[in-house]
Formats: sequence, structure tokens, C-alpha cells
Amino acid sequence: MFEEAQYFAPIVAHDDGTLQVQLGRDHPGFADAEYRRRRDALATLAARWQPGEPAPTADYTEDEHAVWRAVSEALVPLHEAHACREFLAGKEALGLPRDHIPQLEEVSAALAPLTGFRYLPAAGLVPLREFYGSLADRTFWATQYVRHHSVPLYTPEPDVIHEVVGHGNTLANPRFTALYELAGAASRRVQTPEALEFVSKVFWFTLEFGVLHEDGDLKAYGAGILSSPGETGEFGSMTIRPLDLVAMGTTDYDITVYQPLLYAAESFTHVEDVVGGFWAECDDDSIAALSSAASRV
Repeated sequence: MFEEAQYFAPIVAHDDGTLQVQLGRDHPGFADAEYRRRRDALATLAARWQPGEPAPTADYTEDEHAVWRAVSEALVPLHEAHACREFLAGKEALGLPRDHIPQLEEVSAALAPLTGFRYLPAAGLVPLREFYGSLADRTFWATQYVRHHSVPLYTPEPDVIHEVVGHGNTLANPRFTALYELAGAASRRVQTPEALEFVSKVFWFTLEFGVLHEDGDLKAYGAGILSSPGETGEFGSMTIRPLDLVAMGTTDYDITVYQPLLYAAESFTHVEDVVGGFWAECDDDSIAALSSAASRV
């Protein structure tokens, strides 16, 4: 579970500098030659980016914009009904377009006066410590490809919709980005793979798939839920347990299905106190002690 926590399809580099994305046979785009060509082209575009340059411009097709529109429109009533206040505040401040896919550089420019976060283009798998560590620098590695048109309402992969609609709206809110930065600093502070895994799993069950109680209702704040119309509409029927650092840091998960187990905070302040407090102070020894406590249960 740990190694595939970023869940990118493997990539093969050719001698001419182009990349080929290796989609599994069960991927909805596996038999779609045009989709595979687009995936390869967008991965190659990101791979040719150099630090210090603006994020490359992706020449999105009308079909790709149509997928963005379908997801964006489906999410409007779902966000109003199920997203927490902090997410909605970030969404209003960022003002993403619904009719077309914005370029990563455009979103970075919009985030600059809000929180200072900016996007970096990812061709494929970013090493875990680099991916999380970059958050401490207010940067976020993001893919630029679009999920296959046959499954617009859900994807287990982090496509541009997940990166921008899910994470972008949270990156526009300073209360969220304070947590992102703490997670980044924690991932750089810990040394052992086991401690880094614990930090990443806490991130998964909170900033990716976190829920909380708000005015008597269960609301979502995780980007993985709120970028998926399917998951946003279903998360309330999942197994909901109280926020628990030990459980979150030691529980495995399956990326290929709607998350069946979620951990609910009492409020967003509760997330800041418990999860933010953990990331602010954790080290290898404290995480080892938490993991040991879990093994004794």
C-alpha cells in the first residue's frame, strides 16, 4: 500500500526523450489509442519542464474540456450540500472556471495572493518524500492529464481535476495550507520509511479523505472526496469512526474503490489541533511509539 500511495501509472522513457504511460488492462482508457497518445504527450510535456520555469501549457482538447465541465457542473450542488465551510470559502476565493480546464500556471497565479502556493508539473510518480516535502515550500506536484471520458465522475488516479478542483480549492484557504505546510515539514523531519509512511497515511485519511461534523451534519474536507462527484455523494454511507491518529497512521487502504472507512473530526479546529499538532511535533521516536501502541491493540 505504501509504495503505491501516489498511485501513478508506471512510465517508460524512450531514447528520444518521449514518455510512455503504462496503463493497466483494467484501466478505462487501455483500449483507447487516442487517449493513450494524449497521456503520453502530457507526461512528456511535464517531463521536459525545468525548475524555475512556468508550468508548461497543455493544449487541451474539446473532449477533455467536456470532461472538466461535466465534473464541475456535477459538483456544484454536491459541494453546496456536503463540503465544509473552509473548502467552500477556498472555492469562492479561487473562482475556478467551470467551462474549461485552467492551466496550472493560471491556478498558481490565482493562488499567489491567497496563500502563495504554486503548482509544479508531474509527469508521473514523484518520490514520496519529495512529493510531501515540497508542501513545506508551498509547492504542489500535479498531473495535467484528464480522466477517461467514460468514467468522468470518479477516478482512482490523481488527474488534473483532482489536483485543481480537489486540492486547488483547499490550497486557496490559509487554514488548509497551514496543514499542508506542517505535513511537508513533518515528512522532511522524519528519517525512517516507517515514519514517513505513517505521516503519509495520516495525510490520506485527512487532507485526501477527511470528514468532519459541522452544525450537526457530516461534511467532507478531503480533496479526494470533493473532486469526485461519485464519492461526494456516497461518503456519508461509509463506516465513520472518530478521528484517531494511531488508527489513521497504521490502516491500509485500497485506492481502486470508494473509501469505505473514514475518520471524522469534531470540527475543522479539531483537525488543526490533533492532526496539525501531530505534524508539527512528530519525529521517528514518537511515531514508533504510536505504531507500537497500535500493534498491542
